[in-house]
Amino acid sequence: MLTIGSPRPTPSPGPLPDGAFAEAAAALAADIREREAPLAGLPPRTGRSAEQQEQAARIHEACRSRRAGFLRAHAQDVYDHLTAGRTLRLGLAELVAAAAQAFPGLVPTTGQLAEELRHVQEDKEGREIDQGIFFREILRLPGAGGHLVDVLRDPTPEALALLDGFRSTGHVDLGKVRLERRDAGGHVTFHNESCLNAEDNELIAQLEVAVDLVLLDDGIKVGVLRGAPMTHPRYQGRRVFSAGINLSDLHHGRISFVGFLLQRELGYISKMLRGLSTRGRGDAYPAHGIEKPWAAAVDGFAIGGGTQLLLVMDKVIAAADSYLSLPAAQEGIVPGAANFRLSRSGARVARQIVLGGRKLWAGDPQSGLLIDEVVDPKAMDRAVEEAVEQLAAPAVLANRRMLHLSEEPVDAFRAYMAEFSLAQALRLYGDDVLDKVGKFSARSAAVANEAGHVQADAQAQAQAQAEVEVEVEAEA
Repeated sequence: MLTIGSPRPTPSPGPLPDGAFAEAAAALAADIREREAPLAGLPPRTGRSAEQQEQAARIHEACRSRRAGFLRAHAQDVYDHLTAGRTLRLGLAELVAAAAQAFPGLVPTTGQLAEELRHVQEDKEGREIDQGIFFREILRLPGAGGHLVDVLRDPTPEALALLDGFRSTGHVDLGKVRLERRDAGGHVTFHNESCLNAEDNELIAQLEVAVDLVLLDDGIKVGVLRGAPMTHPRYQGRRVFSAGINLSDLHHGRISFVGFLLQRELGYISKMLRGLSTRGRGDAYPAHGIEKPWAAAVDGFAIGGGTQLLLVMDKVIAAADSYLSLPAAQEGIVPGAANFRLSRSGARVARQIVLGGRKLWAGDPQSGLLIDEVVDPKAMDRAVEEAVEQLAAPAVLANRRMLHLSEEPVDAFRAYMAEFSLAQALRLYGDDVLDKVGKFSARSAAVANEAGHVQADAQAQAQAQAEVEVEVEAEA
């Protein structure tokens, strides 16, 4: 099963040339080493006394301020060194791993991140915040940040390895995501059935591969997203689009900041909007990349990350009994790039959905801000077929590209993602977030104990996920 793993091996950037930059990097390393030394003598986060908590907070605050100051002065030099003058196309995980080696103290090491994974979210030191500082300062630069945004539209090695087989069979099963070519459509189906298609590290990684294959396969003209029928008792046999982020995995510290929260926005969602990059190929023509239109079919509900996906679709079809919601503010996190994109649908409604957790039923008069077509649930299959036929028209690609240039210039997206990088990293360790996901996990465990069978944990998680989302919306 494809998952988010260790960064792929990349050429070492080598030592820094002598000069002021090298001296500043050495000073940073020495300063961080000295400041962080007392942390080794402290117990895990939740086992600390109030005095120890304050001590650790002061240490982290001082170190983060030091890192941010270094990057404000040298982020361009850091990126150019790591990418050999932008001749290397490093992904997020590869870039931050190379930074840990080349600039000690700047971002967490592989060992420090492995130690963090041993703990639930509330017991971590919060070293992913340092990654947030790093990516904020890189992405805020038009040169370095623009290069990185483009690099992250490269096809994944996994997709390239699967491409010939998919072209031959028209089908690939990645585990939690399946892709099938039917006529002109590339049908991507979420199959995290036991958890109501909640997003986790594995689903995110597999979805990016599926998106790449849709874009790379010449026989596919239109990509389609849809959820599979569920196995959870409450939704047995019914399709569900997405329940959003897996709250149980978030509590247990298994949601990757880089591999999940940044990668989904800068990776496959960006690819669905802008296509695959061709700038890494000198012979590429046309230079804008490999793009295709996308449609989404919403059955049941699209919660959180599910609704975020709809904001980059060219057509959204929803069953008449379905609804959309973005309860991220109630959960305590930032809903990806939804704040950036949803405001185009109307500032007041955007605030009601993002800040107030307003739920939009397909039949709501204002659902047209996010939904193009509402159909009887029994008519969804035919509506999807018609959407593929419509979007496969020759002039669609050129016109969607012009719309995107007007609606979302890539530089504006880059600037948003710079601020998102740090804001989301900080939110992951907010006391309110830790409290809410802890309560969710406790509820899930209680349901599992009551169920008392082999699959209880997954089913309990799905039941608790659904209950918590409904509760959050009711509170709003």
